[in-house]
Amino acid sequence: MFEMLQKLLERPAPYAPHPSNFWDDGHISEEMLKSHLDAEQDGATNNHAFVQKSVDWIARTAPPEKYLDLLDLGCGPGIYAERFHEKGYNVTGFDFSKRSIAYTRRSAQEKKLGIIYQLCDYLSLDYTEAFDAVTMINCDFGVLSGKNRAAMLKKINLALKPGGLYIFDVFSLNHFQDFKEQKTWRQEVQGFWSPMPHLCLNASYRYDSQHTFLRQHVVITEKDVRGYYLWDHAFTPEELRDAVQISGFSACDLYGNVAGAPYSSDGATIAVCAKKGV
Repeated sequence: MFEMLQKLLERPAPYAPHPSNFWDDGHISEEMLKSHLDAEQDGATNNHAFVQKSVDWIARTAPPEKYLDLLDLGCGPGIYAERFHEKGYNVTGFDFSKRSIAYTRRSAQEKKLGIIYQLCDYLSLDYTEAFDAVTMINCDFGVLSGKNRAAMLKKINLALKPGGLYIFDVFSLNHFQDFKEQKTWRQEVQGFWSPMPHLCLNASYRYDSQHTFLRQHVVITEKDVRGYYLWDHAFTPEELRDAVQISGFSACDLYGNVAGAPYSSDGATIAVCAKKGV
């Protein structure tokens, strides 16, 4: 166990994969679902008042009369997807979490919503001119490595019909201004990482030359040791414009957030509306 612990506590290379199962860990996925469904907090999903503002803005920017078929990537338990459906879109939702997709399907069935939900890694996206709009919200794009971001952009461009829109948000460098490299530990009877008594060793790392940041968690229980990596990337406007242009998009408009706030160089987030050429 000591060798395993020593390995897990090392500073990993940028975007090293999770050493342990994250999305479908029974306890963690349950805690994630609770966070998604908390209407008041900015957790796994934005607070639901902001979600509604965001959906209202997207429906004005990409009205369903013109952009009918919408794909919501990383849909979670359908917080955005159901509101998109209410606006009149034909909605498809992708997510990697079995628990979230199970919840969305139950909810859609109970409410008689014609939303299609698929359990899959959105890096496996394989459509050609199938959607009028694609959304990826709550800064999921920065969780991907540079290689995967480039691949994702090309897949989304291919999945969009001519003139289609890709709307997503990311963190700016301002968001990580006070992000410090540090190591801490805490002992809990139960918590987000485990339902049983555990010790959690936490580390924060900056990879400044790559604008990349890591929150590392090593969880020790009586039964096992598990490690988790939560990666983030900070973007500049220039990086975003270059990335979407290289991937074949013809236009790129920037905003302060996915509720349509004006872009500000002092903001913590940047929202992108990229248009595929006709």
